[in-house]
Amino acid sequence: MGAEPPGVALLPAGTAWDVLILPSRLGYPTLDVLTRVLDRPGPVLVDFGDERTGFFVPPGTAARWLGTGIRTAGRGTWIVVPYPGRLASGGIRWLVPPDGAGTLTDPSLLELAMHEAAAERAGDEDG
Repeated sequence: MGAEPPGVALLPAGTAWDVLILPSRLGYPTLDVLTRVLDRPGPVLVDFGDERTGFFVPPGTAARWLGTGIRTAGRGTWIVVPYPGRLASGGIRWLVPPDGAGTLTDPSLLELAMHEAAAERAGDEDG
């Protein structure tokens, strides 16, 4: 088994947090909505050429999530993350780095933000 690329770590999901992974065309506007209503959302990653945005939520969320087009990382899965404070590496970077206090995004609030972001996008496309 090879070493991880410099500046990234492979961490198990499902213990301290789960990750909900949105297509970035929805993830970026969802983050915009969240930052309007929260002082600070939980950690948010973006990866693979800005294709996917990952929101860190409480453990157990992935097992209960029923969103179409939303991937999840929960118990039994692993996720690559950049070390906080390091330069982007391997196509992954923090949009919102971990705060050291364990702040996570409330999944109900995330779902509402996703709906609002989708509605705003649909309104933009209609006008």
